[in-house]
Amino acid sequence: MKKEPIYNIDHFKADFGKKELYINTFKNHLKNHPFIEKPHRHNFYLLVLFTNGSGTHEIDFTQYKIKPGSLFVLQPGQIHHWQLSNDIEGYIFFYSQEVYNLYFGNKKIEDYPFYQSVMNQPEIVFEMGELATILPYFDLMITESQTNHQRKEEKLLNLLDCIHIEISRKYLSTTNHKSHSYNYKIHQLEQLLEQYYKTEKSPSFYAEKMNITLKHLNRICKDILNQTVTELITNRVILEAKRILTNASKTVNQVADALGFENYSYFTRLFKKQTGMTPSEFRKNLN
Repeated sequence: MKKEPIYNIDHFKADFGKKELYINTFKNHLKNHPFIEKPHRHNFYLLVLFTNGSGTHEIDFTQYKIKPGSLFVLQPGQIHHWQLSNDIEGYIFFYSQEVYNLYFGNKKIEDYPFYQSVMNQPEIVFEMGELATILPYFDLMITESQTNHQRKEEKLLNLLDCIHIEISRKYLSTTNHKSHSYNYKIHQLEQLLEQYYKTEKSPSFYAEKMNITLKHLNRICKDILNQTVTELITNRVILEAKRILTNASKTVNQVADALGFENYSYFTRLFKKQTGMTPSEFRKNLN
């Protein structure tokens, strides 16, 4: 079992040579980069829409069925791979956080709910009737990427943002996400989680950082995500443990240490409680 490669945009070649952007039809993308069917990660954001064909897409150890209208949004660091039918077609775009945030300035890519780590559901399915709204933007992206017109990058980024807006509307309606002041608190919590989950496992630590009581923070998490703060912390830790366990050169003891567990046995018990198997059994199943 080898460690999954981590690709950057330079690993992929398209007619549009901008380093921070990659725009392609999925058929051409797969033809030029067959290695993407094996497990790997990216250090950029990925957006893919399938318009024909079938298959499966496994993201962070969860498998999704691919069908026309399947749209996936991936954040940097997520492990994924595909199994695809021969008639697969669609669109695939890559972009860096820097190119997006620098251009728009007053808004950030991570502010979109589908790119927020705690809430992230990487799959959004557009029904055939809904595709008519979003497909023209994808076609315009492909067409514009093949031109040499002035202000090309500006147009591409604005088209990409229109796609994000359409995805956001669909995402929020599908997830029944409540739009109120609690959203800001959830976003604040997930930023703190990404910063501290390896060293801080106590829910009260995050409540103190946010200047609210733990009781109130739990109420927010239950209302928005139907999970407690403890569950959110544990889920994030276990996900990272799974990711590290795919690297065969790391012992289970080293995985526990990397995630801030001084007690190896406690880490093993927690992992088994959450997944139904020990870290060693999980690794064996990957093989």
